Formats: sequence, structure tokens, C-alpha cells
Amino acid sequence: MMKPTIRDVAKMADVSISTVSRVMNAPESVAESKRIRVLEAIEKLQYQPNSFARGLIYKKSFTLGLLIPDIENLYFAGVIRGMQDACIKLGYSLMICNTDRDKERLISYIDTFHEKQVDGIVFASDALYPEYYEKLVACRIPFVLVSSHSDEFDIPCVEVDDELAAYDAVKFLIELGHKEIGMIGFNLTDSISGPPRYHGFVRAMKEFGLENNTPKIKFASHRFEHAYQATHELFTDYPELTAVFCVADEFAMGTISYLKDRNILVPGQVSVVGFDNLRMASMFVPKLTTIAQPIYDLGYRAAEKLHELVTTGTVQVLRERMDHKLIVRESSRER
Repeated sequence: MMKPTIRDVAKMADVSISTVSRVMNAPESVAESKRIRVLEAIEKLQYQPNSFARGLIYKKSFTLGLLIPDIENLYFAGVIRGMQDACIKLGYSLMICNTDRDKERLISYIDTFHEKQVDGIVFASDALYPEYYEKLVACRIPFVLVSSHSDEFDIPCVEVDDELAAYDAVKFLIELGHKEIGMIGFNLTDSISGPPRYHGFVRAMKEFGLENNTPKIKFASHRFEHAYQATHELFTDYPELTAVFCVADEFAMGTISYLKDRNILVPGQVSVVGFDNLRMASMFVPKLTTIAQPIYDLGYRAAEKLHELVTTGTVQVLRERMDHKLIVRESSRER
């Protein structure tokens, strides 16, 4: 038995193919009597529209693309979850590509998305290099940034205020009575949230007259084991530290693991504050004090914003900031 086609539905309902199409996509634009006939024919034939056929009619694929740097990082699991739920609500499929922060790979994924005729792309948590921007513009694919922004280009984005969030974390440690505070940060050259979180750390130090701490920083590249090594370097140079601000929960876990391996108590001797509030943060021992980003909501909003851009050609709010909050658990205590 052949699968019924839109042509079969039109024939049974005695209407044109475009009328059937309108009933499926903009039912209010079709007269009620015709609409009822079409819906009855669809039901009788058990017709299921083919997404490729819909794409031909509407010049849309009803698919969004997501470019993420590291699918193993739990932060992105939360973003994907939010974006996926928004896509279900808005009627899109989602294609995910893991770039590993590799420029050539990322550019080739944009080509893939272009071939698959995705309606738009969400670009997550990475610097928007000019060659990415030029490629996306050349392909005429609308795109939105999540957990990222661009100072050079006016691209819609959704993120938290990284500078203020870092400032709040460090101020919290200072208010606990810590005067010797270090930081494990992202590299400042190739990271989008690295510089503002660094500036938040420095601003808090200056505001409370603790400038002597501003050099007490080591940088790591995104992974637990790099943070472990960076903590070794930090405490080798500054053994007097009683607190560490880490710009990611995975870094905080690396820092605490290093200290534990050296029999340094957390929070007994050293307080540690993370950033993100990953699901793991409350399962780790000790449970992490951290800055909570609304990770799921960031993903959800990014998809909604992209839908707005795809359907209307513009967005009402170009640069959207979502709220962060400090969550106090076991890894920090008064000095």
C-alpha cells in the first residue's frame, strides 16, 4: 500500500494542493467548510506530511543548528536540554555539532548546516571570530549567540553578566573574611567569558583594598585536569591562599581534588567558589558554593530568539542578559 500524498488528500477533499497545505500550516486562512473536508480526508487517509515536502512549499526546513565546543561538558547538556524543549514547542528539529574549538571543523559544520538548509544557527559559548561571522553571513543563515557576545558585530545574544557574577562571587569570599584569594580562570586570549570574569575578580579586589591578590591567578583551558595542574602552580607560588575563585564548576572540582590530594581541607583551610551550578555541583563532596547560571533558560531563550529572528528578520532585544545568583553550599566558610 502506497503512503497517501498531499495530492490524495486534495483529491478526496475536492480542493487544491495549496488549500491542503494552508489547512496544515495556517488553518484560520481557509474557509471552515473546506477546512473540515480537508481534516476529514487527512484523518481517513492517515496522511502524515513529509517535512521535506513542507520545506519545498515554505522554503524552510524547520530545523535549527547548534554549534557547541564540547559536548562532554555538563554545562552544554543543560543548554541543549533547554534548546531542545523550545524547539519542540516551536516545531523545529535540532541538529547538534561538536566543534572541539577547532576552527576548520567549525567552518565545515557551517557548510553542512547550509547544505541541510537549516533555518538558523545557535552558536554557543565561543568567540565569534571574523571568519565565522563572514561565513555565516555569506551562507545567509540567521544566527544567535548563547553564553557569548560579539563586541565587533551586532549579533543577537543571550548570556549572564559575567563580570558582575564574578565580582559577586569574589565579594562573597571577601565578606567571609578572606584576604588571601586566588583565581583559576579561562585563558584571556581565546575565551569569551574569561576576560569579564577576570575583570570582576580584579574589580572586587580593588574595591576592598586587596590589590595584592590581583597577580594570584593561573589560567586553565576548560577541563578538570587542566584546573588540577593550575591549582598546583597557584599554591606552589602562593601557599598563603585561604580561598580560590574558579570560573567554572569543573575547575572548582579540579581545585578541590588537588587540595584533597595534598591533605588541605576544604572548606577547613581553603574555601572554593565555582561558577555555573552544574547538576554535579550539589552531588560533589563538598557540595559546591557557586554562581548559578540559568543554563536551561539560556538554551531555551536562544532558540526562541532565533525563531524570532528567522520569522520576523529582527529581534526586539539585541543583547539579552539573564540573572545569575550565588548559591552557598559546603565548599566555603568564614575565615
